[in-house]
Amino acid sequence: MSTQRTTTRLRVLVADDDRDTVTLLAVILRDEGHEVHTALRGDEVLELDRLVRPDVVILDINMPGMSGYALAHEIRARRGSIAPLLIAMSGQWTQKHEQLLARDIGFDEYLLKPCEPVLLIRMLRGFALRQQQANGTDSA
Repeated sequence: MSTQRTTTRLRVLVADDDRDTVTLLAVILRDEGHEVHTALRGDEVLELDRLVRPDVVILDINMPGMSGYALAHEIRARRGSIAPLLIAMSGQWTQKHEQLLARDIGFDEYLLKPCEPVLLIRMLRGFALRQQQANGTDSA
């Protein structure tokens, strides 16, 4: 794994009802230089999305208050073409058809728990690079 950090600071919202998962991901992503916000309940996510306007939202599928599926659908509906990168995470919903359903609902990516942090970091670095290119900025 490269020690080079992302030059684009992303606003990331991590939502999972497992406090350890949220804490671990927040530490890793902050170490990468990102601004991280967290939620432990699905019903907190929409308000945080409205207030923070994250570039990336990482959602557990099965959360109290509102499911990750419902949240992804609602965020896509609210933000349309400026919706954030939506990443699903689940240790329970692991079958291929469940991953395809998540894409149909609006998720861009799907990670199985426990996910390797390097996969998430690569995903965010690739997204940041695409954002830089789309905005006409150079990281050099």
